[in-house]
Amino acid sequence: MNVTTRRRSRPVLAVLAGGGLAATLDIVYAIVRNGGHGRSPMWVLQSVASGLLGNEAFVSGARGAALGLACHYVILIVAALVYMQASLQVPRLRSQAVTCGTVYGILVYLVMNFVVLPLSAFPFDLAYPPMRLLEGFVSHAVFVGIPIALCVRWLVTSPRSDASASVTSRAS
Repeated sequence: MNVTTRRRSRPVLAVLAGGGLAATLDIVYAIVRNGGHGRSPMWVLQSVASGLLGNEAFVSGARGAALGLACHYVILIVAALVYMQASLQVPRLRSQAVTCGTVYGILVYLVMNFVVLPLSAFPFDLAYPPMRLLEGFVSHAVFVGIPIALCVRWLVTSPRSDASASVTSRAS
């Protein structure tokens, strides 16, 4: 007898868990890394808010830091939503989650640093020497892309796999 366990797809949970986990890991990494350069956690969060507020973020106190934290979570929840939606069209994004998540994390880094930041009010000119790029690629692969991809893999099933599981269980 072939018993097939049917897993319930939970795309909203995948997006919130993946995006939330990625945002938490990434912001902790940024706080620890910048702390080694004498920057406070508040400064790190205000630097995120500076994408909206420019230099004003750095005199905005806790309100600016809270805005930066909220923006950071929203950005990565949207990144998780994009990955989840794409995975419904390209099942390989779920079946090869670690590899695809690694690539996705690097893409998120590239888009944020070379598209979003230049279009924002972010007040600094950033340089990207090879080691900084490598660090950004690795940190975003490990702390952003892979957690999002694994949450999507674990919590999202495609309509096709649900239908085939249903047919398999009826045939038994």
